[in-house]
Amino acid sequence: MTIPHQSKGSRSRDEVLAGEYVLGALGIEDRLNVQERMRNDRPFAAIVRRWEDNLLQFSDDYGSEVPPEMLFTRMDGRPWRPRRRRSMGMALAFWNSLAVWRGIGLAALGTLSLYLCLEAGADMRPGSEQSLVAGSSVRNGAIRLVAHYDGGSGRLQVTPAVAGGGKEKSLQVWMVKGTSEPHSLGVLPQTGENEVIVPPELRSRLADGATLALTVEPLGGVPFGAARGPMIALGPAHP
Repeated sequence: MTIPHQSKGSRSRDEVLAGEYVLGALGIEDRLNVQERMRNDRPFAAIVRRWEDNLLQFSDDYGSEVPPEMLFTRMDGRPWRPRRRRSMGMALAFWNSLAVWRGIGLAALGTLSLYLCLEAGADMRPGSEQSLVAGSSVRNGAIRLVAHYDGGSGRLQVTPAVAGGGKEKSLQVWMVKGTSEPHSLGVLPQTGENEVIVPPELRSRLADGATLALTVEPLGGVPFGAARGPMIALGPAHP
C-alpha cells in the first residue's frame, strides 16, 4: 500500500496512490490524508481527477442488460439448496469464458478495487506455486477473480479483461515495488488462456510488498514505458 505522505515527488508512486484512492483501496486514515494533500497539491489533485474521469469514461462504453423473464421464473421454482464450495478448477473454467466477461455487469463499473495476497504459508522456493487471490467489487455486485503464480516457471494466471469502446483492447499486468518505476509483467492474450509469463528478471520481486495493477491498453499492450490506459484493478501483495 502506498503511504500518502511518502509518495509526494514521485510520479509513479503518485499514480499508484491516486488509483488506490479512487478505487477505494485505502483505509479511512489514508483517505483523509490523501484528501488533505489534494487541497494543497494541485498536480496530485489533477492526477486523482484524471483517474476518476477515466473510470467514468470506461463505464460509458457498455450498455445495461435486462435478464429474460423466464430466468426469474426458473429461479423461483428451484428448490432451495445449501451453498456448496465449488472447486478451484470449476471456478477457473467459469471465468475462462470470454462470453461470461462480455455479459457481466461492466456497465456498473464505477469503482473497482483489487486485493491480491500471497497464500499464507506458501512455499517461496523456486518451483513452488504461490496462490494470489483477488477480490474485486463493482457498484451493483461482486466479481471474484482467481489467479495463480508459479515461482519456478514465472507463470502468472489471471482472468482476462474484455474489450471496450468499440475497439479491441488488451489487459496489461503491471508491478510496482517500493519506489521503483512500474514494470510490465505482460499482456493477457485475447484467446482466453488468461496467463502471462513473468520476465525472469522480475520473478524474484513478485513477492510481499509488490503492488499489482491491471490496465486497459491498445491491442497488444504498451511495448515500453509507463501505462497509458485506465487502470481497472489495483492491489498490494501480502502474506
